[in-house]
Amino acid sequence: MKRVIIDSKNLTDEIIEAINEKYPYGYDDEDIIKFKNAKGETVSAIQVEIPDTVCLVKVGVELDKRVEQFNLDDDDDDDSSVDDATDAPEEDFED
Repeated sequence: MKRVIIDSKNLTDEIIEAINEKYPYGYDDEDIIKFKNAKGETVSAIQVEIPDTVCLVKVGVELDKRVEQFNLDDDDDDDSSVDDATDAPEEDFED
């Protein structure tokens, strides 16, 4: 299986969906993997899997923003198929 490290700026929809599936309520400190990169810098990441690839996604503010925006966009798509009751004509009812 291929292993990659991905910056949150380079996330695909497939990876964001994998993050949402694995961490539906968000990730905690125990989910974060810390390691040193080739430059000796400490990197924090979460691990998700997509077909044939294990991804370490760098954790940070940008990751949170991208996942939140993806979820908002997805919710907007879901809402478009729901009828809005406020668009229905009002009817007069007698008591």
